[in-house]
Amino acid sequence: MDFDPGLLRAFVAVKETGGFTRAGQRLNLTQSAISHQIRRLEEQAGRQLLRRTTRRLTLTEDGEEFLRHAEQILASLNALTQRFLPSPVSGVVRFGVPESFMGDRLPPLLCQFARAFPSVRLDVSVTTYLDLRAMIEADELDLAVVLCMSGKKDELVLRQTQFVWVAAETFDAPHGSLPLALAPAQCVNRQIGLAALAGTSIEWHVVFTSPSHQGLRAAVLAGLGITVLTLDDLEPGMKVVNGQYGLPSLPKVDFALAWNENGPTLATREFAQMILNMPQTSHSPVQSRKNALKTNTRNRHQKRRLRLTT
Repeated sequence: MDFDPGLLRAFVAVKETGGFTRAGQRLNLTQSAISHQIRRLEEQAGRQLLRRTTRRLTLTEDGEEFLRHAEQILASLNALTQRFLPSPVSGVVRFGVPESFMGDRLPPLLCQFARAFPSVRLDVSVTTYLDLRAMIEADELDLAVVLCMSGKKDELVLRQTQFVWVAAETFDAPHGSLPLALAPAQCVNRQIGLAALAGTSIEWHVVFTSPSHQGLRAAVLAGLGITVLTLDDLEPGMKVVNGQYGLPSLPKVDFALAWNENGPTLATREFAQMILNMPQTSHSPVQSRKNALKTNTRNRHQKRRLRLTT
């Protein structure tokens, strides 16, 4: 049987309002029209669904079961309608993100946003942190995840992390110059590491260079040298070597969402909100547990700030 959703709505309205007249008022129909619809529904179901007396109107046993299914069907139809309503959000979101920030969570995020806002075109760039900051300033991106040493007023902090010196668990430093595996010159990880080394007497040389996080990961795990990572990027087989070989301490830094000088559009704000709603996990299980409570609290404040800017 193909039940007419209009008949189902009339039936549910009669039950919720307690009568044909009030159901008609809710649906902008006459009492006789509602009565006719209920009669058609009972004929199609082949069962009596309502028991009418001069004083009250109640559901039969079949009516109770029919009501449950009717409510489920109408709820599904409403959800389907909402899902495919034309969205007022349109345009383009040019988004930049560091390779290691979201990892495997980035593709599902992009798919989720594309389904929710089909009229918005995404243009995603995955590159180094300093490239993203420069692209924001050059109006080549609308929104980006950037690293900042101290939060700016117009940026939303996603989480804080700690830079660390990292080597393979089996790494054995040779005598003399310390081998380093680093990203190219524009990468903030490299710049922070070399700036810290500049204040020491450590001899060092770059033995491996790669713009790819996976390339550096492979070099470190192979024992080629020491690199600079955030604590969140630590993986099995790696160890923190802060303080060893005379290595200096490294600073903490914030991951933040930054907009270009034109400010966020409606589409950009929706995308930013979706990023804030994502669970903030890290590669390091220990660090993930430590950050969980801080992240949840921080996200509540960030979401409030984002709403205030809309």
